[in-house]
Amino acid sequence: MRIFDWPPVWLAAALVLVWGFDWLLPWGMFGALGRGIGAAMVFLGLGLMLLAAAQMYRAQTTVIPRRKAQRLVTSGVFRLSRNPIYLGDALVLAGVILAWDVPVALPLLLVFILVIQHRFILAEEAALRAAFATDYAAWAAKTRRWL
Repeated sequence: MRIFDWPPVWLAAALVLVWGFDWLLPWGMFGALGRGIGAAMVFLGLGLMLLAAAQMYRAQTTVIPRRKAQRLVTSGVFRLSRNPIYLGDALVLAGVILAWDVPVALPLLLVFILVIQHRFILAEEAALRAAFATDYAAWAAKTRRWL
């Protein structure tokens, strides 16, 4: 069952739920402005994910949750957020909710963030704290978890 417990699977499940809400309860609230802002958020989220993954690749450390990090990456997009890939996921989900005009799905964004934080982020932070104690503490003191 752990094969399904990956952040992209959680994001895909949330997107399917948003699509289901859209199909069951079509709105018309946000219009073209919502589609434009939503699309921009999706592209921003995807870009953030790609930048963070590229930085981790260059640092020769893993992007795979629950694997041991070889290096602590604190520069680039990691100066804005300790979790830019998860932040990118949340931006994609929020952007899709806006672009598809599904305001009833907004609580799903909070649920998604809480699931990701409790299933992945807290354990990753503990592992980084154990592996890179002083450097992690300094980075965590000046860089927020999300934004």
